[in-house]
Amino acid sequence: MIRNSFIFLDRVGKRKEQQIWEQGIHTWQDFLDSPNIVGISSRSKAYHCRQINQASHALYSLDSSFFSKALSLSEQWRLYRFFREEAIFLDIETSGVEKWDDVTVVGLFDGTDTKIMIRGINLDFHALSRELANYKIIVTFNGSSFDIPFIRKRYPGVIPDIPHVDVRHLCERAGLTGGLKEIEKTLGIKRSRIIERFYGGDPY
Repeated sequence: MIRNSFIFLDRVGKRKEQQIWEQGIHTWQDFLDSPNIVGISSRSKAYHCRQINQASHALYSLDSSFFSKALSLSEQWRLYRFFREEAIFLDIETSGVEKWDDVTVVGLFDGTDTKIMIRGINLDFHALSRELANYKIIVTFNGSSFDIPFIRKRYPGVIPDIPHVDVRHLCERAGLTGGLKEIEKTLGIKRSRIIERFYGGDPY
C-alpha cells in the first residue's frame, strides 16, 4: 500500500490522492513516468518526484523512521504490508494511571514468538529498548492513547522512532467500536474462558 500512496507529498491530502488515483496513477512509478498530472503544476510535480525518490530510497533501505515523520500517525498503517515481517505487536499493563504508577507487564509478539516481561521478575527497560530496536514498525490496540505515551513519559528513549499502527483507530474506520474484547466477539474471535474473565485494570 505504501507504494500506492501519495498522501505523504506536500499539500497532498486524501482528496487529491484520490484524484491522482482516478487518473490511472496508482504507483510511485506511474507518478514518475506521467508527463502531466491534472491538478498538479509542472513545478510541483518535479518537487513531488524528488519526494517520491527520497521515499523510495528510504523504503528500500528499510529506513522506516523516514515514514514516521513523513506520514501522519493515522496513515502509518499503509506501511504494514511492506514491513509486516519486521513488525512487533506490543501491549502493556500498569498499576494504574496516576503519575506514581508504573508498568507491570510488557507483552511482545513478533508474529511467531511471544515474550512477556514482568516487573520484579524479568522486566528490564534497557533490554526492552534493545529488543524494540530490532523492528521496523510497532502495532498496538489503543497504544497511541495509552501504551506508547505511558512508556515514553516514564522511560524516555525506550520506544524507537519508527512507525506505529494503532489497530483501534483502523477498527473505528471499519465501523468496529468498543474495547478489544467487544471487537473480537463481533469478529467471532474467541478467547479461553479464563482470559474472558479479565479486563484492563483487573488486579492480578
